[in-house]
Amino acid sequence: MSMRPVGLPEIPEQTVVVARAAFPKGSLAIRVRDHLAEVFADEPFSEAFGLRGAPGLSPGVLSLVTVLQFAEDLTDRQAAAMAVRAIDWKYALGADLTDTGFDASVLSKFRARLADNGMERVAFDRLLEHCKDAGLVAAGGKQRTDSTHVISAVRDLNRLELAGESVRAALEALAVAALSGWPVRST
Repeated sequence: MSMRPVGLPEIPEQTVVVARAAFPKGSLAIRVRDHLAEVFADEPFSEAFGLRGAPGLSPGVLSLVTVLQFAEDLTDRQAAAMAVRAIDWKYALGADLTDTGFDASVLSKFRARLADNGMERVAFDRLLEHCKDAGLVAAGGKQRTDSTHVISAVRDLNRLELAGESVRAALEALAVAALSGWPVRST
């Protein structure tokens, strides 16, 4: 996978109009985009992505999705669904209203790529630096300066979702077996 640093895409005009009409007072996703867009640049992630190969999704966009996902306590699948159906998320991601989104597995692969390259803290450190520059946090105060808890929480949610899917698949298999008259063995 390769990366051509472009950062967050410009928000399509139609998406702006619809999002502002749907959320006249704004939403978390809209405020994050309006006030923190520069935090989600692609360049800081360049070490983790090659220059050759098929281009992947923007690391800036994926880090923004990860932040929104954690803020709203969503699984990977739920976050990918929000990128498709939530107007405020489309605004934040700079997506067209007809954008079909991405597969949920992209998020775990992105986090794994960051972890493999020792870049778990990139987005958090950029956000902390932005907050310092804006005077929202001061030196000497208490601030949490690690983001491993974010990655851990998202991985836990992903594992929980996979366990639920496994149980659902097993129940479906049992239902099919019971309806078709196949003998079901217990072990």
